[in-house]
Amino acid sequence: MRLARTAATLLLAATLAACVTGPTAVQTTTPTLGGYNYAPQYDFGEFWAATDGRDFRVIVAGNPFSALTFGEMKARLLPVLQANKPRPALTFTYDAPEEEQHPDYRLVLVFDPANDLGSGTVCNGVTRLKPGTPGHVYVFGVYCRNNLAMSETMGWTPATGPDDPRLGQLFAQLFLVLFADRPQRRDWFVPYIRW
Repeated sequence: MRLARTAATLLLAATLAACVTGPTAVQTTTPTLGGYNYAPQYDFGEFWAATDGRDFRVIVAGNPFSALTFGEMKARLLPVLQANKPRPALTFTYDAPEEEQHPDYRLVLVFDPANDLGSGTVCNGVTRLKPGTPGHVYVFGVYCRNNLAMSETMGWTPATGPDDPRLGQLFAQLFLVLFADRPQRRDWFVPYIRW
């Protein structure tokens, strides 16, 4: 019985190895997210109320695809963002509102951000970039309310253009973190409290 189990295990391992290393193997790469931060004022309910059934402005800085002009990259990126949007029935737009909004909710996406760029400066209209790596997208996403960063995260993935499916996967994951619907508890460990 033990010999039969070992033989079955070896056969399964050989079959899996042939599938993975064969000439028709498909290479998949999942996006990577690194770190996140939420302001104490962050509230998913507020985000939902501000964006559900409304336009939600996106500000883009940087261009991860050097073969495209900035305008062409933005035009091709917008449908990708919309297809992977967070749950509210929002519509992403690049258009600034005609009248000043208060509060001013917006999403800022900085491609290839400088190492010392923080979300506070991003929400105050400052972006700094560093040279990008061709075929690799690195984005810093910040959800702003006025000049306050409500949430932030970063993500990266290999991608050859705005239509690359890996880019859509990256934004789907990025939005799940930026617009998290779970309560953000800051008191996970509070000693001497009876539960």
